[in-house]
Amino acid sequence: MPLPSSVLVVGSGGREHALVRSLLGSPAHPRVICAPGNAGIAQDAPCFPVAVDHIAGLIALAQQEKVEFVVVGPEVPLALGLVDELIKIGLPAYGPKADGARLEASKVFTKEILLKYQIPTAAAGFFREVAPALAYLRTRPIPIVIKADGLAAGKGVVVAATLAEAEAAVRDLLGGKFGASSSQILIEDCLFGEETSQLVIVSGRDYVMLPTAQDHKRIGDGDTGPNTGGMGAYSPAEVVTPELFARIEREIVRPSVNAIADEGIDFRGTLFIGLMLTPTGPSVIEYNARFGDPETQVVLPRLATDLLALLWAAARGELGGVKLAVKPDYALCVVIAAQGYPESFPKGDVITFPAPASLPPATFIYHAGTAKNSAGQVVTNGGRVLGATALAPSLAEAAARAYAACDAVQCSSKYFRRDIGARQLNRR
Repeated sequence: MPLPSSVLVVGSGGREHALVRSLLGSPAHPRVICAPGNAGIAQDAPCFPVAVDHIAGLIALAQQEKVEFVVVGPEVPLALGLVDELIKIGLPAYGPKADGARLEASKVFTKEILLKYQIPTAAAGFFREVAPALAYLRTRPIPIVIKADGLAAGKGVVVAATLAEAEAAVRDLLGGKFGASSSQILIEDCLFGEETSQLVIVSGRDYVMLPTAQDHKRIGDGDTGPNTGGMGAYSPAEVVTPELFARIEREIVRPSVNAIADEGIDFRGTLFIGLMLTPTGPSVIEYNARFGDPETQVVLPRLATDLLALLWAAARGELGGVKLAVKPDYALCVVIAAQGYPESFPKGDVITFPAPASLPPATFIYHAGTAKNSAGQVVTNGGRVLGATALAPSLAEAAARAYAACDAVQCSSKYFRRDIGARQLNRR
């Protein structure tokens, strides 16, 4: 069957901008539209102001624009069953149905599967009430991790360094900090080692592992300060040697894909596996049910395989036998945030961009939290605003190019880490 000639990408972040750009680069030359998009995506593709949680509106848009394929970026529409509704009207979509999205929408659900199928992960307990949670805390080693069960925009996780901090987090979350998302919490032992991310294109029991990547979750240089949605990433992650990559596939990826299928879930989408490389081997921190952000911004530019063909095959259950081709280049992305993120931050600050011709080679700026004001200027409209991504023959050169782009962007509330990629660069 031929590739689709028109595609709707759902979402408004840097991940979606990367998806739009990659899909537009397909040899099939599809028409690509986005909802709701952002100021940068609108420069590349028509955008429609339909919110990601407006399922009926997205269905109507897909029908109105006669799209042949829908690629869902963020977790919220997946959890709300957008793909289920698209399938009902016979429209192919990339992304899991609501039952598969539970792997991200409920951390307890995922942990129960990991424990049931003996996939390496940290010991944990599940709680809805404060008293038993506090009693459990006192039996576990510190530091310890407390997680809201449901979706909390990447902010529902506390790594507590003291018992007092852990107890405060338990009271905070079960006290309703994230509403229904934290009505149940997960308390799990802290894993030690180095984190890495593995994105896997899944279609039933078939899968394709994408290139390795590492992101930087903390707001500050040297991995300090609170967790964020991600302040930068690079690919490949050389800490994942070919031998370790094979072990991750053998001990984590294949058992995870089979466990999900064994649970009766026909998962067709991206399984994002957050891993801790512990002294005894790789261990699962979390599953997400979509492309990671900002990992997508460094993984997709490295693909030599047509992304449209890859996602179309997965959605149609035709992924078996598909081989992935990857460029040898390194990729690095630095996230430009609004000062004050991940807490309170300004919106509406005017952004001035360098002329595209003045950027270093193979360097591009993905938009995330941007919009246009009444004067037609691009302004900040979120915590993570832009992602400067560069490809180069070495990681050091990719970092130099990405940081040159960051320095060239002007914005009064501009903030970014200065050490993205330093962990790998300092190994050399």
